[in-house]
Amino acid sequence: MREKIARMLLREPPLNAVRAFAAAARHLSFTRAAQELHVTHSAVSRQIKSLEEFLGVALFERRIRQVALTTEGQQFFAEVEPALAQIGAAARALQAQSPARAVRINVRPSFAVRWLIPRLPSFVERYPDIEPQVVTSTVMPEQAIDSFDIAVRRGLGGWLPSIDVRPFLEDEVMVVGAPALFEAHPLADLCALASHVLLSAKTRKDDWDAWKKQVGAPRGKPAGRLQFDHLHFVLQAAVDGLGIALAPASLIAHDLASGRLQSPLPALRMTLDRYYYGLAPDAAPEAACVAEWFENMQRQGA
Repeated sequence: MREKIARMLLREPPLNAVRAFAAAARHLSFTRAAQELHVTHSAVSRQIKSLEEFLGVALFERRIRQVALTTEGQQFFAEVEPALAQIGAAARALQAQSPARAVRINVRPSFAVRWLIPRLPSFVERYPDIEPQVVTSTVMPEQAIDSFDIAVRRGLGGWLPSIDVRPFLEDEVMVVGAPALFEAHPLADLCALASHVLLSAKTRKDDWDAWKKQVGAPRGKPAGRLQFDHLHFVLQAAVDGLGIALAPASLIAHDLASGRLQSPLPALRMTLDRYYYGLAPDAAPEAACVAEWFENMQRQGA
């Protein structure tokens, strides 16, 4: 009796149930509706059942492994679908008029070019109303001139005590180079290092010596050395076949996947300081969304 009275007092059906119905009617499948709405099959089924009870009519014919709209369901869907589209259009129109919510992300240039920017489309897709503003800097956050909401750096040094610092990506370096280079000068073992030009960055100029010591590489001069100001220049030089580089695994995933770079000695790696991200004490609320996105990317191994 109480439920009947409640339905009489409630003049409009619950919107979530209507959305579930529309998705199921569009696909003629509760399973595909659940996938579209990112909920479980049982949740869609419950929503539609509650809607049918509210309306007092059956909207679907339940069959084995499939569903079909009843006459009433077809009539209701014909009215509901354009109404939901209109609601969505109205919401988007208002969002377009409102000022964009911005979040300033402070990273090193190499991290911006090789990790952050290639993955930003997934952030924009997940948070379309937030504008990520990427600020590149080579200094540690405690020396930053421009303000930021969230920053990413290796290690725990150089962070102000007021910044909320959290662990992010673990990392290690590996030898990489262009496929054409290894075809001309194979690198099947450590003895072949002497026939290659070693590429390095000023900020990581000691990596080759440290790596050689760790893996037990034989002493001897390489065919040459080239040094660049920043790591992303080193990686571009490697892609262009100018030599081989010790590249952080975190920054070359796309290059390895596309075949622009290869790692001829994949087992010979050296651990690097892990990345951390820090939230400024006066960070915009949107910084929490970036932090959440970072955590999700880390769990996915992206």
